[in-house]
Amino acid sequence: MEAITVGARSVLVLGGARSGKSAYAQGLAEAAATERLYLATAEAGDSEMADRIARHRQARGDSWTTSEEPLDIVEALAAETRPGRVVLVDCLTLWVTNLMLSGRDVEAEVARLAQAIGSLAGPAVFVSNEVGLSVVPETRLGRDFRDVQGRANATVARAVAAVVFLAAGLPTLMKPAPRLVWRLG
Repeated sequence: MEAITVGARSVLVLGGARSGKSAYAQGLAEAAATERLYLATAEAGDSEMADRIARHRQARGDSWTTSEEPLDIVEALAAETRPGRVVLVDCLTLWVTNLMLSGRDVEAEVARLAQAIGSLAGPAVFVSNEVGLSVVPETRLGRDFRDVQGRANATVARAVAAVVFLAAGLPTLMKPAPRLVWRLG
């Protein structure tokens, strides 16, 4: 696969469930810096999730520091980013879920994040699920979540320097977008 070099301090990695987005984002972060912080938004609400979190932490290995922050990632990013250290936020989808369930103003929190991205002291990679490519959710809560998450992804995508979309483990660079020249035949 041909490498594309993008000079970006902030990257959003989007994809569906099990698309390879987290592994891809981890690889980006590992290539970017030797000092790495994994900012986890997941909470171990049950034993299955606790096992999943433990497996992911073990798979990252000792070259990563982990910090768990389910709600206040803007503050965590302000405190944890610095030159020479990459922060990987995994994932914005769980963050939005946590915000919704806690009754916070999701759009205001996402706007705060988008505003903060440009002034982070070091590089950051964000992971998020693209939830709008599937069936229409059956419940009102599911449809509301899909809509809120879609708007959150669009807001963060505008704020970051680069966006990569993964499907079937294959990355596609979305931003910066290639320049299309269309000539009518």
